Amino acid sequence: MVQRPNILLLMADQFRGDCLGAAGHPDVKTPYLDMLCERGTRFERAYSATPTCIPARAALLTGMDQRHHGRVGYQDGVAWSYPHTLAGTLAQAGYQTHCAGKMHVHPLRSRQGFDGVDLHDGYLHHYRNASHPYYEHQLQADDYFYEMQGKGHMDLADDGIDCNGWAARPWPYEEQLHPTWWVGDRVMDFLRCRDRDVPFFLMASFVRPHPPFDAPQAFFDMYRGKNLRMPPVGDWAAPVTTRIPNADQGILDDELQRQALIGYYACITQVDHQIGRIYEQLGVEGLLNNTLILFVSDHGELLGDHHLMRKSLPYEGSARIPFVLSGPGIPRGGVSSRVVTLADIMPTLLDYAGVAIPDSVDGTSVLGLLTDSDTPWRDMLHGEHTYHGRGMPESVQFMVSSTDKYIWYSGDGREEYFDLVNDPQECCNLIADSKKAARIAQMRARLVQQLTGREEGYVQDGQLVTGRSPRTVLAEAGILG
Repeated sequence: MVQRPNILLLMADQFRGDCLGAAGHPDVKTPYLDMLCERGTRFERAYSATPTCIPARAALLTGMDQRHHGRVGYQDGVAWSYPHTLAGTLAQAGYQTHCAGKMHVHPLRSRQGFDGVDLHDGYLHHYRNASHPYYEHQLQADDYFYEMQGKGHMDLADDGIDCNGWAARPWPYEEQLHPTWWVGDRVMDFLRCRDRDVPFFLMASFVRPHPPFDAPQAFFDMYRGKNLRMPPVGDWAAPVTTRIPNADQGILDDELQRQALIGYYACITQVDHQIGRIYEQLGVEGLLNNTLILFVSDHGELLGDHHLMRKSLPYEGSARIPFVLSGPGIPRGGVSSRVVTLADIMPTLLDYAGVAIPDSVDGTSVLGLLTDSDTPWRDMLHGEHTYHGRGMPESVQFMVSSTDKYIWYSGDGREEYFDLVNDPQECCNLIADSKKAARIAQMRARLVQQLTGREEGYVQDGQLVTGRSPRTVLAEAGILG
C-alpha cells in the first residue's frame, strides 16, 4: 500500500503578499518562511478574490468562488452549510483532520469537517454586543480565551489597543501566553497525540499579523531604530481626514505610521518563528519526507499604502497574499507568476493526496503548473468586495492578471487601471492613458461577463451600471436560510 502524504496548511490572517524576505521585502524578517520558499515554490501572483476574513475563508474551505459560496462582503452570523469542505473530504478519505487557531465560521464551534478544533478566533465584535445571544459565549467557546481566563489573563483588549486598528505596543504578558505561541502549542499537542496509523491534515491558523499589533517585546526590538520603507502614495490617493485608530484611512502622524509598521512586522516575525518551531518538530518526528506544507493568508493589510488601512479593497496590499508550497515532489526554489487564488487550495491539496475533487469545487489544482509551463490556466481572476466607504456601501469589483489590474466602483462608476509590471505599488492610475484603452476595454468586458445575471443588477444591456444596492451575501447561493 502506498503511504499517503500528510498535509500541513499554515495560515496567517491579514498577511501581505509582499511581506516575505524571499519576495524581496527590504524590512520584514521571515527566515523560516524564506526557507520554505527555497525548499519549495512561491506563487508571486496569489490573490484573495474577496479580501476579508469570512468570504476568503469560505473560498479556502470549500474551493468555491464567491458567486457559489455566496459571500461577497463581510457579514457575521450567517450559517456555514456547504455540500463539501476541504477537511470533510479528506476525513472521508481516511485522513485525521484538525485545526488549531482561527476558523471564523458560524456557529462558532462549527467544525466544517475537522475531527477536532482548538479554537481561537480573536476578538469577534459581532459576538461581543451585549444584546447578542452569543454575548459571553465567545469567551467560553473560544479555547484560548477560556484557558487564559483560568490563568488570570482576561481578554485581548486588556492592553488598550484596538483589534482592528493601527495602534501598536508590545505584549504585556509572558510570551508563552500570546495567542501566536498558543497555536504553536496546540500544533505540538496534535503531532504528539495524533493517530500514527493514518495520514493527517493539520491546519495551523494564526490570528496574527491581524491587529492588535502586539507581538512580544523581543520582536518589536528587531525593528526599533531601523530605517523602514514608508508606504507608497499614488497619484490617485485621497488625503487622510481622520485620526480614528481603526478607520480604513491611513495615519496622519508619521511616527504613529512608523509604529504601525514596526508592530505589524513584529507580529509577522513572531508567526514566522512559530512556523520554524513547527517545522523543527516535523523533522524530529521524521515527517518532512512525507508532508506537504502550504503557507497562505486570507488577505493582506494596506498598512498605510495610498493613505489606506485594513483590507477589503482590491489594491495589492489588501488583495495580494503569500502562497508557498513545499514538500516532496514540489520543485525547489520555484517562482510562478500565474494568478492563483484561495479557491485553488482545496483542489490542490486533494490532488496531491490522490483524493477525488467534488463537483462543487470551482478552483483548480496548481500542481500542473509546477511541472508544465504550458498547462492551461486562467488569464484573469475576478475579485470583489462590498465596501463601506465614503459614507455609503458599494461594491468594488476588479479583474487582475499577472501583469495588470482593472478596478470598478459600483457606487459612482470610478475606474482605475494599473500596470503591475512597471508600477507594482500602483502609484499611477492609467485609466485615461490612450495607449492602454484597448486593454482596459478588454478587462472591462470580462468584468461585464462575470457580473451579467447577478442579482444586484450591476450589468444592464451589456454595460456596467452604477447606484445598485450591493449585497454582502448573495441570495442565489442559498446560504441565507
